Amino acid sequence: MKGFVKPSDEELKKRLTPMQYRVTQQDGTEPAFIDEYWENKKHGIYVDAVSGEPLFSSLDKYDSGTGWPSFTRPLETVNLTTHEDRKLGMARTEVRSKHADSHLGHVFPDGPEPTGLRYCINSAALRFIPLEQLAETGYGEYLALFEKAGVSVESGAPEQARVSEKDAGKHQVALLAGGCFWGMEDILRDIPGVVDTELGYTGGTTPHATYAQVKKGTTGHTEAIRVVFDPERLPYEQLLGTFFRMHDPTTRNRQGNDVGTQYRSAIFYFDEEQRRIAQELKARVEAWGKWKRPIVTEIVPASDFWPAEEYHQDYLLKNPGGYTCHYLRD
Repeated sequence: MKGFVKPSDEELKKRLTPMQYRVTQQDGTEPAFIDEYWENKKHGIYVDAVSGEPLFSSLDKYDSGTGWPSFTRPLETVNLTTHEDRKLGMARTEVRSKHADSHLGHVFPDGPEPTGLRYCINSAALRFIPLEQLAETGYGEYLALFEKAGVSVESGAPEQARVSEKDAGKHQVALLAGGCFWGMEDILRDIPGVVDTELGYTGGTTPHATYAQVKKGTTGHTEAIRVVFDPERLPYEQLLGTFFRMHDPTTRNRQGNDVGTQYRSAIFYFDEEQRRIAQELKARVEAWGKWKRPIVTEIVPASDFWPAEEYHQDYLLKNPGGYTCHYLRD
């Protein structure tokens, strides 16, 4: 990026969205599964959100299941730098853009062949240039890569990719807590419109939380479920309606036989729209009169979510007849 001069911090705050600034300038991480590019199936290249330097290509992008854009290799190795990152008490390899010095994400040695690498990158650190706009935006030199791969400007993508585009970007994520997560998942995963569920821990401060830590009630985390859903089939309000029916939202730090802050009732929202819907629905449930005690469900911003151990995932499918205190109330 010959001639690029990084803007001042004041200018970057004006130019970037709050999430872009937090990720690129403060080494932040955006929430998975609701970021802009994780499901993007279109062909093109990804450039640095600040400098525009070319970083990755759609030809090297794959679905890693993490909810963030993942690539097997960079488009231009010279535009990346790597650094050891020990912020979370473990050694990771941070990836930054060379010219803008933007924090991009991390690279891990667990990717597919031929490189065996997984560049896990924040969407907020990137800007996508569609294949058909490469020439007009000054990135025409990369057209040859796509032509060599059999992808023309006219087609835009192989047939398989074009068919899947109709589903790209339409999923949303809900993060809910309401007691033992086994029973919550057992009900939620069967609701039409739910695409995926994952159990984990959130709401506290302990990084890489484990069940052994959370069950002590000292981490601030609660057992939670992350729900990926299709809002066209299952509106967020309807999902929350089921959430309020499946547990007792009036018992503070308790569900059934489970007692402790790790069993509290909570809705963790990802944006202002989710917050508004949650607040309005909570008020309606309160006014409904079904519950004789006040609703104590917390409505708080989503924070880091640490996936639970594998034996917890789909627990009641693996262990039919196992413990649950959840059921759908009329």
